Amino acid sequence: MTKSFSVFADAIIMPDAYILGIESSCDETGAAVVGSGQRILSNVVASQISTHQPYGGVVPELASREHLRAIVPVVRTALSEAGQTYQSVDAIAVTQGPGLAGALLVGISFAKALAFALEKPLIAVNHLEGHIHAVLLEQRQNEQRQSENGDLHFPVLALVVSGGHTHLYLAEVQENLWTYRNIGHTRDDAAGEAFDKVAKLLALGYPGGPIIDRLAPHGDPHAVKFQMAQIKHRDRRDYKQGDRFQGGLLQGDHEQARAEDGRPHFDFSYSGIKTAVLRYVETEKLKPAIETRRQALARQIPTGKDKLALEEIRGLCDRQTLNLVASFQRTMVNDLVMKTLAAAREYDVQTLFVSGGVAANRELRAAFEREAGIEGLPVFFPSRALSTDNAAMIAAAAFPKFVRREFVAMDFSAEAGMRLR
Repeated sequence: MTKSFSVFADAIIMPDAYILGIESSCDETGAAVVGSGQRILSNVVASQISTHQPYGGVVPELASREHLRAIVPVVRTALSEAGQTYQSVDAIAVTQGPGLAGALLVGISFAKALAFALEKPLIAVNHLEGHIHAVLLEQRQNEQRQSENGDLHFPVLALVVSGGHTHLYLAEVQENLWTYRNIGHTRDDAAGEAFDKVAKLLALGYPGGPIIDRLAPHGDPHAVKFQMAQIKHRDRRDYKQGDRFQGGLLQGDHEQARAEDGRPHFDFSYSGIKTAVLRYVETEKLKPAIETRRQALARQIPTGKDKLALEEIRGLCDRQTLNLVASFQRTMVNDLVMKTLAAAREYDVQTLFVSGGVAANRELRAAFEREAGIEGLPVFFPSRALSTDNAAMIAAAAFPKFVRREFVAMDFSAEAGMRLR
């Protein structure tokens, strides 16, 4: 049965509540103040791109160190921009997981210290739930959309797709309590991780996902044929005690994982396409050109710029590389869109959310809007600023917990592998 729920109901029944959110799950230190889960008063992010750029990816130890340096000034700036003080906020929210353990602990330790010193309630938030609430927060920011699309129809299917996560969740809400059911996840690499690793392999710079997104329109997306993995066996994480092995394989290993009601999971796998790109590089003898590009980037990056202009990077790429990039992105986007829409049909969802860092990809947004539109399925995205990691989404996700007085004790800790339920 289809249910509708006004995403603005909380603001109507509750007085103003200002929540200070803190986010430090990976490589961006974020702090934000959000009023009643719907009004962004400030949203400050300190990027670590220049720190991790020489390595082509996030180095956990360096990320933790940079969080330690940034967290105090970032929080102070967020409070100042919001016109708030430590004393005036009503609660403090912080990301508990999933993420890098050391990075998470920096944010959690700081949030605990603030909550203890100020005698404020402390709210622990799942980072993945934050990405889902980023979509709701985006809708609440636009008064015109509020009047046109104030009601969401449930169940909602949320695709959370980023550098560390590729998950499909069925979301329901009842009396301010959001519940989530996972019906799909990546078996290996997350989609954003595949983008970043392919960019690193091709020496396109860091962060790789946005660079591929900007280069892809300049290549032929049909030039290179990639085949995506067809997942037929159960996920090892879904095995139950008592399942029997025969000949090294679990009985029923050929079957697709299924939920308790017998309907299938819709899982992803992106390690194969990453390997296919590597094989293409080897067979087409692209390594000399890649090394030349790597050296050119190394000479240009230390000039103090966090990133090069598109034309500078494009000028370092030949036609074959641009075609490879465009074909890779087209294959990734098609897989994400087709599997998500197949899940939407199977579970008869009424609304689609797409969030996470990869949701900022222009081709992905266009493909979802086109294909979901054909099926008459409304699809919502956060803005690009709210797609990537930020603290506003953490403060927004904390508001329903604040209403229910779902606070945590001071002995809670980081959960690097935290699941969303």
